[in-house]
Amino acid sequence: MLIPSLRKRHPPTHKPVPSFGPGRDLKFQDIETLLETYLSKQEIANIYHAYIFGYQAHAGQHRASGESYISHPVEVARILAGLHMDSKAISAAILHDVIEDTPTAKKQLSRGFGKEVAELVDGVSKLSKVSFTDQAEVQAENFRKMLMAMTRDIRVIMIKLADRLHNMRTLGAMREEKRKRIARETLEIYAPIASRLGIQAFKYELEDLSFKAIHPNRYAALEKAVKHRRGNRKGLLKKIENAINKRLRQDGLTGKISSREKHIYGIYTKMKQKRLSFDEVFDVYAIRIV
Repeated sequence: MLIPSLRKRHPPTHKPVPSFGPGRDLKFQDIETLLETYLSKQEIANIYHAYIFGYQAHAGQHRASGESYISHPVEVARILAGLHMDSKAISAAILHDVIEDTPTAKKQLSRGFGKEVAELVDGVSKLSKVSFTDQAEVQAENFRKMLMAMTRDIRVIMIKLADRLHNMRTLGAMREEKRKRIARETLEIYAPIASRLGIQAFKYELEDLSFKAIHPNRYAALEKAVKHRRGNRKGLLKKIENAINKRLRQDGLTGKISSREKHIYGIYTKMKQKRLSFDEVFDVYAIRIV
């Protein structure tokens, strides 16, 4: 779903249909490179068929940024392709707004792409119709439970999360009041759902983008402080990783070591809960051994 104020309708235009093959549309070529790493040619052909359909269904629709509307579902599909979601989920991601925002009916999708894809798109459309109005924490928890209960296929939630993530990445075109409202909803509803599903990368980015929209000055100040500390600690982290690797080899153990910088909202939450200044927060970085 594209948040209403991010979508602009223009009179329908007769755009040329992107060609299949060497002259394939650049928007699809971009995601195709990623799909080729794990899907078959036939699966990619099916996804391209969904792209053509979405391209035509959304003709005349533009985002507030001026981009053609199809750019949004393609980016949602790209996010899911990064998680190696199956071809039907990718097709549904490209088509996820056609029932809600175009005259397309579920039966039409079922005939063209199969019942499974049609059910996924319909599921996302139904989730999009549910509105979150109460900011109370207990209501937020009830709302999260309701969204999860409404979903028979976990892929519907995955598409919805990717949809929200891309909308959060492109929130700048909206009025400040609406940006903050959507950011609070994201922070209270969608980030926790991503966490429950174990998609920490989604959770961290949704939280950071929400924090940035709600408290832009605090975000900017904290981001600057983290970047400054990063310059001083990068070499140290590498030395720690090397030392751990050496010890594992000495003990005849194998393991994968990774280090990451804690996300800005996580640092902010700790500072707020424990009433610390940034200089008093020592665990800005984390090292994981698997």
